[in-house]
Formats: sequence, C-alpha cells, structure tokens
Amino acid sequence: MSDRTPGICMQGRAPRIHHEGLRAGDSMTDRVNDFVIKIATVNGTGSASANTLLMKSIFRSGIPVMGKNYFPSNIQGLPTWYEIRVTRDGHVARSGRVDIMVAMNAETYSRDVKEVAPGGYLLYDSTWPRPALLRRDDITVIGVPLAQLCNESFSGVRTRILMKNICYAGVLAALLDLDLEQIRKLLGETYSKKPQLVESNMRAIQLGYDYAKQHFACPLPLRIERMNATAGHIMIDGNTAAALGCVYAGATVAAWYPITPSTSLMDAFKGFCDRLRTDPQTGRKSFAFIQAEDELAAIGMVIGASWNGARAFTATSGPGISLMSEFLGLAYYAEVPAVLFDIQRVGPSTGMPTRTQQGDILACAYASHGDTRHVCLYPANPEECFYMAAQAFDLAERLQTPVIVLSDLDIGMNDWMCPDLKWDDAYRPDRGKVLGPEELAKIEKFYRFLDRDGDGIAARTLPGVDPKAAYFARGSGHTQYGTYTEDATEYQIVLDRLLKKWETAKTLVPRPLIETHPGADAAIVSVGSCEGAVREALDVLAAQGVTLDYLRVRAFPFGKEVDQFLAAHRLVFVVEQNRDAQLRSLLTLETAVEKSKLRSLLHYNGLPVSSSFIVDGVLAELRGAQAGARATPVAGLGGVPGAGLGATSGRAGQAAQPASAGDAAAAGTNAPPRVERSAAGGHS
Repeated sequence: MSDRTPGICMQGRAPRIHHEGLRAGDSMTDRVNDFVIKIATVNGTGSASANTLLMKSIFRSGIPVMGKNYFPSNIQGLPTWYEIRVTRDGHVARSGRVDIMVAMNAETYSRDVKEVAPGGYLLYDSTWPRPALLRRDDITVIGVPLAQLCNESFSGVRTRILMKNICYAGVLAALLDLDLEQIRKLLGETYSKKPQLVESNMRAIQLGYDYAKQHFACPLPLRIERMNATAGHIMIDGNTAAALGCVYAGATVAAWYPITPSTSLMDAFKGFCDRLRTDPQTGRKSFAFIQAEDELAAIGMVIGASWNGARAFTATSGPGISLMSEFLGLAYYAEVPAVLFDIQRVGPSTGMPTRTQQGDILACAYASHGDTRHVCLYPANPEECFYMAAQAFDLAERLQTPVIVLSDLDIGMNDWMCPDLKWDDAYRPDRGKVLGPEELAKIEKFYRFLDRDGDGIAARTLPGVDPKAAYFARGSGHTQYGTYTEDATEYQIVLDRLLKKWETAKTLVPRPLIETHPGADAAIVSVGSCEGAVREALDVLAAQGVTLDYLRVRAFPFGKEVDQFLAAHRLVFVVEQNRDAQLRSLLTLETAVEKSKLRSLLHYNGLPVSSSFIVDGVLAELRGAQAGARATPVAGLGGVPGAGLGATSGRAGQAAQPASAGDAAAAGTNAPPRVERSAAGGHS
C-alpha cells in the first residue's frame, strides 16, 4: 500500500481510518451481514475461545453464521486458522473469499495477506512493525498494538498471550458493531464456575474495543446488524449431534480407540450417558463405555455386544476402518448388527489428521475381503448426524449387518447452525426379526440362516432366550441351517441369500434428496458435506442462467431413484472431496449409468469445498464443451453462450479455470479445480 493511501494504522497511536479515501472500485460499499472473517493464529494460544465467542455472539444477534477451524495435528506452536462466514442468506459452506483477515501469526503473514479480497481489510498486531504487510494497495491495513495493550494491563507471560487473542475479539466487536453486552452474557455462560475469568476476559475485550473506537471510524462498511433469522436453530457440531442420536436410539455399549477426528463423538456420548444413564440415587450406570487397546479390539467388542442383544457402536476414522475390515467381514457373513461412525479425514496413511476429506467411500462400501457390501449412510450436516444415528441402529438390526455412518471432520468438529433437533417420543427401536420364547414355541426347529419370508433376512435369536434357539456356526462356511460346511452348493445358497438381502436394503435405506427443474437435462450429484457448497453454487449458477438439477446421495446401496435420475440427464457433474472420484466409481459400479456423461469435480486439499470451486468447475467444463467441434446444446444452460456436451475421450487434464484466490492460497498452490471426463468404457 502506498503512503498516500488512507487506512494504514501503524504501530503506536495510529490515525483514524477514513473509508471515503479509498480509490473508486475498491468495493467499499456497505455489506451488512454478508462477509467472511479469517483469523490466523498459533495453536495453543487460546484463540479458540476468542473465535468461538465471536461466532456465537453473531449467532445470538440473530444472524446466520458458519465457523470452520483449520488446526494442526500437534498440540502447540503451529499455524491455525478460523474462518467465520457471516451469511444473512444462511449459507453453510465456504464462499472461497476472505473479506477481513486477522493476521496474528508472523509466520503466515505473506500467505494471509494474499487471501484478502480486493477492498478487504487486514488487522494485525502493530506492536512490532510489519512492513511486508503494506505491499498491497487494494486493501486496508488496520494496525492495533495488541501486545502492548495487554502487556500494560496484565501480568504473566501466559496470561498476556491469552488475553491478546481475546483483545482482538474486542477490536472486531467495535469494527463490526457487535453488542458488547451480548459478549458479556456469553462470557458469563462460558465461565459460570470461574467468575474471575469473566472479569479478565471482559477487560481484554474492552481494551480492544475502546482502542478501535478511539482510533478508527467504526463500524466498517462490512458490519453486523441484528436480525431474527436464527430463531428455532442451534449451533452444534456433528460429533456431538451423532452422540446424542446414539443415546436417543438406545445405544448402551460404546467401544473405541482414540483417533482424530472421532474422539469427541465418544467423549460426548460418555458425557450424555453420565448425565442421563446414571441413577442419581445409587450412582449405578446403565451403559458400558470401553476404551479398547486398539481398533480391532473395539470392533470385536461391538460385535460381541450386538450379538448379545445390546445396541453397540464404535467411532473411528480411515485408519481404523482399515484395521476393522476383517471383523466387518465377520459381522457381514455371520449377520450380526453393528454401527460404526467413520469421521473421515485426509489420507492416505496418517495423512493430515486434522483436515477433512471424503476418502473412505469405497473402503467402507466394500470393507473386508471376499464378496462384502456394507450399508452406508452419508449425513450432510450435524442435524442429519443426529437423525441418521437412530436410522443406523434400526437398519443394522433389521438387516442384521454392519451399518457405517460416513461423516467427516468438517461436519464432525466444526460448529454448524442447524434447526432445533426434535425427537418423537413414540419412537420404538426396530429390532428386526428377533424370535423370543413365544415365537420359538410355534416353530418345530430354529434355523439361523434360513430365509422364510423371501426378503433375504433370516430370523435371529438372542443368547439365553431358549434352548431351541441355540446354534453353532463359525465365521467360515455355514449352511442356511446354521451348521458348518465346505460344500460348494450350501455355501452359495447362503451367499445368494445375502445378495437378496442387499436388494431388500435398497428399499429401506434413506432415499436420495432430488431437486429437478423443467427442461434441465444437466445435473449435479453429490454426497455428504458437499451439500452446502453445492446448494449455494446452484443458486449462483442459476443467477447466471445455468440451471442444473440436483441429487444428493444419502445412502448406499443406491435405490432405483438414483438410476432413474442418472438416466434422465445427458451431463452429470459428480462433486466429491477426494482425488480418485470414489463416488463416481461407486455409481459406475452399482448403477447402469453411461460413463461418458459423468464429469468429476474433485476437491481434496483438506479444506472444506467452497461454492466458488463448484461454480468455477462447472463453468469451465461448459465453456470447454463449447469449443468441441461436435458440441450439442444442453437444456437449461442458456447462460453460457454456446455451452453444450461435446464428444470427449480420455482425461480432461486441467480444463477448469483457476480456483478462487482463497482456495489457492489456503492450499499453498495455484492448482485449478480438477475436472475429469469419463471415457466410455472406463473412468479416469
């Protein structure tokens, strides 16, 4: 930024910012309740408290808000970012841009300043000069001597570091016109048992607030105005919601081995059970919570408890799924219910444990060796994590098979704004075909794996119910009558019945979400946490004259609706968060879709997918198709002149336009969105 440009606040007592001094075209028009704040700090310095305080105070002001935490896998000392999207329209995905950057980490200054959109703001600690921050003349740099303010007001090195992060929350409160009284109430709730912390934190907030009010023209053109758009909503993360769903579903046994990012799900389940499943008079607990020695032991405990009639589950991530695979094959073949929550993270191997991805789609669908297929549920947000928990237990028991709920780190560990969770007190668990003493008395002989109803599901019994219910079979070959065999015909009869049960599962799993528009023959298919970004992208594209239908897969196996939707469209974009197009692969394996019509939009850098990534990828593909010599018009794409579906073969390479600056900078690369075409007869 040049010396003549107003808006620079250097260290010490800085001049006031006069927004009207910015050049024309610097995007300084008022934007109320519609901007993105990104905060760059160092983990272990208490910034999480300040960031959560800011987000919740915005939510309490009646304004829809989204928070994303990008943190390292070590305990302390590495860069961490927190992104707050203030969104009056209720969007839940990253937008792909940053309007206000709070740069508190000198190590990442150069990277952070690049992310700020033209006309945006960069706030930093001006206690020490940072001339490198002043190299852009299209943003406003705001310097506040945060360390100096806190050093003068607090004692102790650790306290000063912690209070500096709370202090920037006060600066933002002034710049954005946040209600200080609302912040005070939140502090009171957070530290209700430690009132001395309320006073010290509020003092730090007041320091930043007062400094900003004295030195800058407040509020900024990007500011907060109270709304009433959060009534009937809560802020909750997916792991907490899933844990609560397990409690309501009647789960009484949880066995696990700690792994990021699933640990908080198990912690939440134990917390709920300590409150709700502990007799207040005797202290007797009516649940079992077991930290196993490893993932193999954990899934073994779950299968054993489920076989005994308990509703049991575990939570893990990709590496845990790999270790559990053989046991999952046992549960599939022995037909024992089990529920798993896979909170997906970046792989392969250890990968990036604190970043998000959808890299376990294929691993979960076909976990274990031999012919196995597993029922999978794909929640899109914490609300669905809650409801799908109960569905998972019901399906597992009705189908007598493992059910895997595939969430991810973005859903599981970030706070989302969701409608109030509701529960039907008339709910009763679906235990499936479980024979008790009365039913057993009516049959001549019990055969464990015999299909009497034609749906592929045999009746089961629980241990100790009746001598007639006893049977002996191993995880190796068994007959439909529950006896050991290595006979080829007897083995195949059982395996064929399991395939029939799979067909039954297609009628029981949650239906896909489908939205169509008259005349559109191009569409987006997606899964899980891509939902928010896809929905926003669809709105943006529609405003540009590009109308697309939409299907979100919510479960595997795919029902007939998925086949019908794919067959009805000439061009289908498959949006997912992995490198190898796993959802697209699953669609080509399990449906009759013509591969040549599929286009993958693959986002896999570990950050949650943004709406701009999808918009850029779709438009790039359509413009690329325009150049095809044999291009033909695609209905609903009137906003892209000449756009059509051209003949393609092989790999698209880098056909897409560059991603948003925010995506590229956050990923540390200028890589464009990856758009792939599937050639007929194979996929890339």
